Amino acid sequence: MATGSFAVQIRRFAEKAGRNMDQVVRHTTISIANSVVEKSPVGNPDLWKSPPPPGYVGGRFRANWRFGDGAPDAAVTDDIDTAGGATKTRLAAAIEATGAGGVTFISNHLPYGPALEQGHSSQAPSGIVEVTAIEFNDYVRQAVAELER
Repeated sequence: MATGSFAVQIRRFAEKAGRNMDQVVRHTTISIANSVVEKSPVGNPDLWKSPPPPGYVGGRFRANWRFGDGAPDAAVTDDIDTAGGATKTRLAAAIEATGAGGVTFISNHLPYGPALEQGHSSQAPSGIVEVTAIEFNDYVRQAVAELER
């Protein structure tokens, strides 16, 4: 009986640890996704040296962040998301469907992404992904702290 009880306790601990690990991974990944969306510049023609194309509306880069589970999602859309809320909601829903143990990707395949990452925007002079990567440990600590509440 005692052995069975110990086995049950071990199984419950392992299940809880697995749930906690999944929760930390999801929370961290959502924080990373939110960071790249929020750090993404939204075109402001008032700051441009040249006039914008006719009908230009900023926010396409923000709308093109994608989440991939196992492989990058290389889709590109003409959607606009100036504030970033719709993109963050879409990314969070995709991330919530995953757990720990896999390889996931947050990517943006618009052709001008590398230029933005290299600081070619006064709104993101230090880039987007590199700054977020520097903040990674903070996101993990925040996710673990959420478990302790």
